[in-house]
Amino acid sequence: MSVKLRWFILLLLLNAAPAWAIPQIEHWTTARGGRVYFVPTEGLPLIDVRLVFDAGSARDGAKFGLASLTSGMLDTGAGALDADAIAQRLENVGAMLSSGVSRDSAYVALRSLTHPEKLAVALETVTEVLAHPRFDPKDFDREKNRTLLAIKQRGEDPGDIAEIAFMKILYGDHPYAHPPEGLKETVEALSRADLVDFHKRTYTVRNGIVVIVGDVKRPEAESIAENLLSALPDGEPQPPLPEPVAKPTAETVQTPFPSEQTHVFAGELGMKVNDPDYFPLYVGNHILGGSGLVSRVMEEVREKRGFAYSAYSYFFPLRETGPFQLGLQTKNAQAEEALQVAIKTVRDFIENGPSEQALEAAKKNIVGGFVLRLDSNQKLTGEVASVAFYNRPLDYLDTFTQKVQAVTKEDIKRAFKARIDPNRLQTVLVGGGAK
Repeated sequence: MSVKLRWFILLLLLNAAPAWAIPQIEHWTTARGGRVYFVPTEGLPLIDVRLVFDAGSARDGAKFGLASLTSGMLDTGAGALDADAIAQRLENVGAMLSSGVSRDSAYVALRSLTHPEKLAVALETVTEVLAHPRFDPKDFDREKNRTLLAIKQRGEDPGDIAEIAFMKILYGDHPYAHPPEGLKETVEALSRADLVDFHKRTYTVRNGIVVIVGDVKRPEAESIAENLLSALPDGEPQPPLPEPVAKPTAETVQTPFPSEQTHVFAGELGMKVNDPDYFPLYVGNHILGGSGLVSRVMEEVREKRGFAYSAYSYFFPLRETGPFQLGLQTKNAQAEEALQVAIKTVRDFIENGPSEQALEAAKKNIVGGFVLRLDSNQKLTGEVASVAFYNRPLDYLDTFTQKVQAVTKEDIKRAFKARIDPNRLQTVLVGGGAK
């Protein structure tokens, strides 16, 4: 097959995929209140299972780092199995287990072959990890010390310092303000009993979802979900998080750091995952600062003036209002000038919006790349988990490209003017060369 023919076929697939290859999500609720989302696939004898709980760092309370440490310890021992036994059982059947935590959620993910005997061992193992983590005192001390070491190293990275300061200035005392891994003083104060209690409260049937993607039929998917949830307590959903409150005026925090370059962040509260203006803001930011070298911010900051190797903007939507952030890294002497150029770029974009040419190019880029977000079981599982956890419509993936195509220049101008005010951006600069 010639190279040209291969490219032609690839383009056909990319252009055709949104019309016919979008998966249909099946959904049901178990008798105990567990929400299950299932996408059957064919061709590969694989299954991906992800359980997502409302157990992210926003649920830490005053014990910053609690959710992260709990998640990190799940596979260090469960029931009669220690960490080595868990790893060995999974390795013997070709399965992989992972876990993680964000501000909104915590997850446990399993990838396994669908061979009945191998899958049974993998599911039995992950059920133990989910329901009966040991939180062994020796393991707890080790993992806690590892976290403290990571926090110490984080304090030596100006980029990390700037990111933490940015979220703090943006969110104040809101549960989103602190870093998921916690702070030195809060992690030092954590006890094993804190982890046991947090797991008991948040890793429950009604506080989570089950996502199954793979080469299995609906009855088998139902059985898998029931078995995974069988050993978890019913529990209750966590209460709603408070709505973040935007600061009425701009503030700037400057932190000296012995570096040749300054890390610069500026932004304010942006949008929620289910914001009615999600698509105008998403498409608009792709043009403003989310599309790499061809974005407006990159053109003004890097291409025209050479202030920074990289400059960007993005919305990070969360269950409650997530941040809108401008970011760049530049020489200490030109940090303020680079920042003002970036802010002026945002101001001009809000006032004038994108050109029709830029808007059409952005739509083509987003639509053309959408199929790549769904081109493997693992990626598809992540997308379905996001739809499920945030209660997006079940046809979200099916209608995504249509909603992108429907965005107009006026939609973008209206949405940005309603959300972003350049006169009240919160700004953080870390660098300057001073100790």
